[in-house]
Amino acid sequence: MASDWEHFPHGADIGVRGFGETPAKAFERAALAMTAVVTDPALVAPRESVTVEAMAPTLDILLVDFLNALVFEMAERGMLFSVFAATIDGGRLTATARGESVSRERHAPGVEIKGATFTELAVVEDAPGRWRAQCVVDV
Repeated sequence: MASDWEHFPHGADIGVRGFGETPAKAFERAALAMTAVVTDPALVAPRESVTVEAMAPTLDILLVDFLNALVFEMAERGMLFSVFAATIDGGRLTATARGESVSRERHAPGVEIKGATFTELAVVEDAPGRWRAQCVVDV
């Protein structure tokens, strides 16, 4: 659902923001917002699974590490992802990203994401059971 994620403007780059009942759900939706920077996530079939892991001392740094792990997998495998399942235990994140190889004709990628940054980085509980995970991605 689009209300679970959004973009926000930031100069030449773009902000990604995910909302969820837990930090892990907010991370999943921030990852979906990141895919939406490149293409419509509805066009990406969840055909193949890739596991990513990250460790960090704080949730905000963990978000950047998670998104950068996804950027690496996108570049290394030539894939886009549309379905995410993450768990966070302490400072350790384990996630499965499901997607497919990029098709220039079908996905019509608009930009390439270079990486997640610490700009406007936040992982906060705005209200009980309403987490927000956000940062700016370099395009």
